[in-house]
Amino acid sequence: MLAAVLPTYLPSPPQGVWELGPVPLRAYALCIIAGIVVAILWTERRFVARGGEPGTVTDIAVYAVPFGLIGGRLYHVATDWPTYFGPGGNPIAALFIWQGGLGIWGAIALGGVGAWIGCRRRGVPLTAFADAAAPGIVTAQAIGRLGNWFNQELYGAPTTLPWGLEIYRRIDPVTGAPDNLTGIAVDTTPIAIVQPTFLYELLWNLAVAALVVWADRRFQLAHGRAFALYVAGYTAGRFVIELLRTDPATRVFGDVRINVVVSAVVFLGAVFYLWWVRGPREVFGRDAAGSGDGDPGTPASVASTNSTGDPDEDQRARNEASVRRDERSPAAEPGGKGGSANSSSVDAAPADPEQEREEDAPAEPPSAAKS
Repeated sequence: MLAAVLPTYLPSPPQGVWELGPVPLRAYALCIIAGIVVAILWTERRFVARGGEPGTVTDIAVYAVPFGLIGGRLYHVATDWPTYFGPGGNPIAALFIWQGGLGIWGAIALGGVGAWIGCRRRGVPLTAFADAAAPGIVTAQAIGRLGNWFNQELYGAPTTLPWGLEIYRRIDPVTGAPDNLTGIAVDTTPIAIVQPTFLYELLWNLAVAALVVWADRRFQLAHGRAFALYVAGYTAGRFVIELLRTDPATRVFGDVRINVVVSAVVFLGAVFYLWWVRGPREVFGRDAAGSGDGDPGTPASVASTNSTGDPDEDQRARNEASVRRDERSPAAEPGGKGGSANSSSVDAAPADPEQEREEDAPAEPPSAAKS
């Protein structure tokens, strides 16, 4: 009964590109864009919860995203160079990013350079930004894998498992020539049933995102340790999944896929970083501005008296308390004469010294403000 309702195997989309007039609408590109949007929004929420200023993540993403896309493409071309520069290859196709092919290692490496530039410009510790971004990045990778499904790529060997993926023959509807990337499957009779390794990685990435969120809340990870946990978790799964893939790849050490070797090396590096780095969470943004002694809104006092057990919620409460203190400060009131929330205003001279002396006599010498 159930077998009659559910498909025997997982179907592939009949096409991955739709023509919107003269503009091709590519599922792969849409998945990449959707993943980037999710990553930015989630990172923003986590970053603000850690004391960062709203909008900072978007400013950093302006550098990190294009750097990451370029780095991802460079890594793909470098590790699959025969396709573009080998016999019968097309070097110009190395620029055709819309045809698929982004290496995560290059995206992380060069994207990290872009993030570092953005963090430097906004005065944010790179490690704090990386910890906030970790679950969003791996979730974006999961969304991006849906693009591989539409492109009918990144699958494994033939299988009889009930979740095997059906592969269709796609053709150019005008010429009738085979075209797996932009063609259409006019016949949904599968030409192969294969391991859906793209789906394995998608599900694994979501599990890694959940692991990072849980561990970050449980152990208060800082100084890049949440990001290192993401890298270690992702590479552990990628190592296994890469062994199941059958698509062409550069091979090293005889007959080992290069991404298997890279996954193992990066995994060891991430585990070592997790073991080696220690320390409390970085203090920056509104936390750094309001962390003076005796301030009832400092992270330590809030955490010790009003902790909810959720570090992100505690941090959000501290941020709100900081905003409320700023609003209650005399400098924020019309005509107020008190100290400003900005610590640099301590040395500022009154607008009318004579009027100040008449209202508040006896006046202190100007040097008293610096004591």
